[in-house]
Amino acid sequence: MGRPFGIPIYVTPSWLVIAAIITVLYQPVVDRTLALGGASYLVAFVFAVLLYVSVLIHELAHSVVARMYGLPVRRITLYMLGGVSEIEREAPTPGREFWIAFSGPLLSLVLAVLGFFAYGFVDPFTVAGVLIWQLWAANLVVGVFNLLPGLPLDGGRLVRAAVWGLTRKPATGTAVAAWGGRILAVLVVALPLLYSWGLGASPSIFAILWAVLLAAFIWMGAGSALRTARIRERIPQLRARVLARRAVPVPSDTSVAEAGRRMAEADAGAILVVDAAGTPTSIVDQAAAAAVPTSRRPWMPVGSVARAITPGTVVGADLDGEDLLEALRRHPLPEYLLVESDGSVYGVLRTADVNAAFSG
Repeated sequence: MGRPFGIPIYVTPSWLVIAAIITVLYQPVVDRTLALGGASYLVAFVFAVLLYVSVLIHELAHSVVARMYGLPVRRITLYMLGGVSEIEREAPTPGREFWIAFSGPLLSLVLAVLGFFAYGFVDPFTVAGVLIWQLWAANLVVGVFNLLPGLPLDGGRLVRAAVWGLTRKPATGTAVAAWGGRILAVLVVALPLLYSWGLGASPSIFAILWAVLLAAFIWMGAGSALRTARIRERIPQLRARVLARRAVPVPSDTSVAEAGRRMAEADAGAILVVDAAGTPTSIVDQAAAAAVPTSRRPWMPVGSVARAITPGTVVGADLDGEDLLEALRRHPLPEYLLVESDGSVYGVLRTADVNAAFSG
């Protein structure tokens, strides 16, 4: 939809669903106040659009502050239940985590305050008056709701930053905030039931469905945060040298069968195709080699199942942690050639082995 501050903005089709729901629910309110008839649906739809503009501003606050701290932002996506800023790296300190998280609710509350004062200067029985009143109230709800202390809400990130700062363990902060999110999810489902019970009335089916949808979003977000925290704990342990496979060099006209025999004999885990000078030119794709029928392997040259080595294929053997992952992200490939600082070959790194290190 655009690139404010250089950040791509995407809107998913699910936004149309929530826009239609907001329009239908808000139309009677508009019609009671302004008596516009059918035109009240248009005003209600404008409110739905402006509401998500407020959500976009909320997310832009997160993204702009993250970029101020040098963290790359992939995009902002608006969807049925709000918006999400895809920040590619974790904040390096709890203080920066706090300000990235707090910036969104803070701006929503600022918009609510500005809308509240603006409402005093307009006629409440006009289109502008109705929209401004609803927008300041909506921004107040968005700001306060996002400050609730549980992931994936911004308040959960504030809890995470606080626990991280106290314990010096980001994973502990994530665990505390994620369980706070799960408790919130249970409370969100219970709230309409308890409210109806207090009034002595039957609970609204719509309220229960909406509560379950919102609770599911919070519960899944909290679970995702826990899984991500476990993965991030393993990132510092990733070392290219440890994950590398020793490679055996063979000429390009070597048969697949012979190359496999030499690899097994050398107790290696990869095969490099080299030229007459011994310089690696390609890496054998083990899956492609295994797919060759056994009867043809003695006759098929190994070069036909190899992937050429390009500048993006070459990775430093000393890389580890985030630096290693960043190098792999720049050029996503099944395997990489690991080289020493002097250019000599250390081995082959397979993406599958990196992924296995996360799950193992």
